[in-house]
Amino acid sequence: MILKRENMTVTLPRLAPFAPEPPFNHGQQQRTAVLYCNLGTPDAPTTPAVRRFLQEFLSDPRVVEIPRLLWLMILHGVILRTRPAQSAAKYASIWRPEGSPLKVWTEKQALLLQGWLAQRGHDVQVRYAMRYGSTSIAAQLDALKAAGSTRILILPAYPQYSATSTASLFDAVYAWAGQVRALPELRFVNHYHDDPRYIAALAGSIRRYWQANGRPDQLVMSFHGVPERTLLLGDPYHCECLKTARLLAGQLGLAQELYKVTFQSRLGRAKWLQPYTEPSLIAMAKAGVRRVDVVCPAFTSDCLETLEEINIEGRVAFLQAGGKEFHYIACLNDDPAWITALCEITQQHLAGWPTKTEVDADALAASRAAALARGAKH
Repeated sequence: MILKRENMTVTLPRLAPFAPEPPFNHGQQQRTAVLYCNLGTPDAPTTPAVRRFLQEFLSDPRVVEIPRLLWLMILHGVILRTRPAQSAAKYASIWRPEGSPLKVWTEKQALLLQGWLAQRGHDVQVRYAMRYGSTSIAAQLDALKAAGSTRILILPAYPQYSATSTASLFDAVYAWAGQVRALPELRFVNHYHDDPRYIAALAGSIRRYWQANGRPDQLVMSFHGVPERTLLLGDPYHCECLKTARLLAGQLGLAQELYKVTFQSRLGRAKWLQPYTEPSLIAMAKAGVRRVDVVCPAFTSDCLETLEEINIEGRVAFLQAGGKEFHYIACLNDDPAWITALCEITQQHLAGWPTKTEVDADALAASRAAALARGAKH
């Protein structure tokens, strides 16, 4: 639109139309919801599916912070021509009959979260979403809104905050909100890297593994890597990873020389957070370390980076360099202690929002009255 005034022309931005609002019935119950969000996965372990996924993922300026035009030339001219086929073969090596491990575990965690909250009297809708690929954040927010949700908690599957993951997820929520006329109330969980319940769940899973398989010479805590530049620019991810590792080691009673923090999944030639995981495993083997156990605390669901990069590639690297035993300790996945921790973290961030129906309250009161009556008879 162009407005003309004396000696001045003003061009106003064209406003995009808001999405139509779902039907509304006056007096309908307002509901609270949780959207549990993970990074995402290709729809299939095939080159075309992986190419679509990587194009969306690597086009995110939060993920790759180099001059935009230069990066898009590299992405479309080199990476998307070669990497999808390589990555598809890796996905195929860990794919499950029911689909991608990341999707399988994320969906199961959301279902268990819904059940746990319901058992405690919370009438809360729970859905899962992926930042990239299918089951998008926008589509799931639309579904929650259509179901009457007027309060939505955004819960990342990432314990440690990073602009490359957590902030990108929030960007997707904000982008959806920019197209919505009647916005729900929104809350965001930034991180829970030092939450005692999360740390205890990690420590418990490692203890159980050691009780069944013995202890290693070294425990390697491998976190997903990010460019070192992000640390220098103020991203808290590196510090939060180190705090998670320190608290976990404390729970396990490990002296500093018995564990090592490393970073995996490096992309490109830039300097990333160090030490890198695979070179560290090789160096340990060459130094005479016979057995390593590797755990990945930044991942709450097993996925390509844990099952293929660590449990396959990392294993081969360590054993070929002279190591004798390589043990991978699975992610928390559906561990009951982790599900309880996740649910209690969720409950904490829902505080103050109405989540219990009158029906639930009445049923609880009736149950208590009946119990008191039975006690009086005896």
